[in-house]
Amino acid sequence: MIPLQTLSHPGPRAEARFTALPCRAHPVALRLAAGMSVEQAVVRGFAEAGFSAGYLRLSQVALARLCYVIPAPAPGDGRAAWYSRTHVLEPAVIAEAGLHLGCKDGAPFLHCHGLWSEPEGDRRMGHLLSPDSVLSEDAVVTGWGLAGAALEVAPDPETGFDLFTPRPQEAAQGGAPALLCTLRPNGDPHALLAQAGAALGRARIEGIGSLVNTSFAQGRLESYATEVLLRAGRLTGESVILNAASVGFDGVPMTGVLCPHENRICITAELLLIGE
Repeated sequence: MIPLQTLSHPGPRAEARFTALPCRAHPVALRLAAGMSVEQAVVRGFAEAGFSAGYLRLSQVALARLCYVIPAPAPGDGRAAWYSRTHVLEPAVIAEAGLHLGCKDGAPFLHCHGLWSEPEGDRRMGHLLSPDSVLSEDAVVTGWGLAGAALEVAPDPETGFDLFTPRPQEAAQGGAPALLCTLRPNGDPHALLAQAGAALGRARIEGIGSLVNTSFAQGRLESYATEVLLRAGRLTGESVILNAASVGFDGVPMTGVLCPHENRICITAELLLIGE
C-alpha cells in the first residue's frame, strides 16, 4: 500500500472538518443561449427559473471558445498548490462538467470542473474560466436550484485561498431534502461524507473538488494537487461510492471509482447531497 500523502497549509487548522447545511433542491432544466459567456448564460438561466444558487450537470455543450486552467505546483508563498497558465480551445465541446452557482462580494460567482475537447481532439480536463468561455449553440442543461442555503466565497485562513462556503438562507419548502457541504484539507472524503450525510441516510452526491493525488480502484494519478469532478456519487447509510474524473499537473485526465479511504482532500470539496 502506498502511504497517503497530506499537504501543509499556511494557516491555522479549522476545528470543523466539514460543513453541511440543510437546504431544498429543486430539479431544473435551463436553456443556455448561444453567443453568451457560460457565466452570463448560467446566471440568466437560474434567475429565470427563480434561483440565485444551484448546481448544474453540463453535457455535450458546444463552445466557440473554451478557456480553462489545470493544477500547478505550489507558488512558494505557503499555499499548497496553484493554477496553470490559461489554456484555450477554439472551438470545443464540454463532454461533462459540474458547476456550482453561488456568490462573491454580493455578485453571482461560478465554479466549474469538467471534461472537454476540441472536435475530434483528445479529451482534456480542468477548471473552466466561465466568464471567458462562449457558447456557440443553445444548450439545455439540467441540475438543481437551491433554497435554504447557498455557497458564498469567503477568505479561508487555513488554506490561504478564497473558497466557497455554505451560508444559510431563508428556510424554504418544496423540492427534495438536501445538504450543501464542503470538506476540509487532508480529510478522507468517504469518511467525511458518511458523517455529513448521516441526517439524510441515502443520498445522491454531486459536486467538484480537489484531491492529493487520486487513487482509483484501478490506477492512480500521481500529482500532489488534482482537480476532481464527481461523475456519480451515492451515499447509502455508511457506504459511500464516488465515481470521479481527475486531472493533475500533466493535464491528462483519469476516470474511475475512487478507492474508499485511500484519498485525501487537497484544498476543498464542494458537494450537494440530495436525499432519496
